[in-house]
Amino acid sequence: MQQEQIWDVDTAQRYDTPGSGMFAPEVLAPTVAFLAELADGGRALEFAVGTGRVAVPLAERGVPVTGIELSLPMIERLRTKADEATIPVVVGDMATAVAPGEYTLVYLVYNTISNLLTQAEQVACFRNAARHLTPGGRFVIELGVPDLRTLPPGQQGAIFDVQPGYIGLDTYDIVRQHLVSHHFTFDDGRQARLHRSEHRYVWPAELDLMAQLAGLELESRQANWAGAEFTAESRSHVSVYRLPTTK
Repeated sequence: MQQEQIWDVDTAQRYDTPGSGMFAPEVLAPTVAFLAELADGGRALEFAVGTGRVAVPLAERGVPVTGIELSLPMIERLRTKADEATIPVVVGDMATAVAPGEYTLVYLVYNTISNLLTQAEQVACFRNAARHLTPGGRFVIELGVPDLRTLPPGQQGAIFDVQPGYIGLDTYDIVRQHLVSHHFTFDDGRQARLHRSEHRYVWPAELDLMAQLAGLELESRQANWAGAEFTAESRSHVSVYRLPTTK
């Protein structure tokens, strides 16, 4: 399935969950604060800006934000919150699309680099980030750690979340380093709704090598936006890569 088909009108309409999930204040506030500090008074570029979950509050903090986004329905949803003058958006793929100007910060949140389904595309994304950065600028990625230890012996799938009205299941193709996330939502009736998305999972060490290929250096890694220590038990990480000031 193409990314344009996944991030369609229906998905865009259901994407925002104000006040809960990834839109919860305790999730969003540390993210915005972290990025605003790294922007350091300069301009920020968000790859896969989506409906503006992060871009809108970051712009409200006074950081000039530009976005790159492939999905027109997601951009239309963003436009209900901020106009083109407030958050300009370039329509295109985050691995190849070019936004005008240079930026002190490029960021890519919530596992989105995994939407690029080949290693070559993911490397191109790093190079595209480096292309947009001023010397000394940062590229920030938020990404989950592959949860392969949860797979039962001989099985290809594992449940990653269970909540009232929701079950999340990941199925893995370990040879191709791919996974498909299956999101089942349901009520008291007999029918359930299924949304699926395909990903290429990436280990932190592989990300670091991609960064080196793009001329970037790992500056820091933490388990979350609040600064928790990254350990072998961490299920996610926020990694900051820096473009050197001199070559």
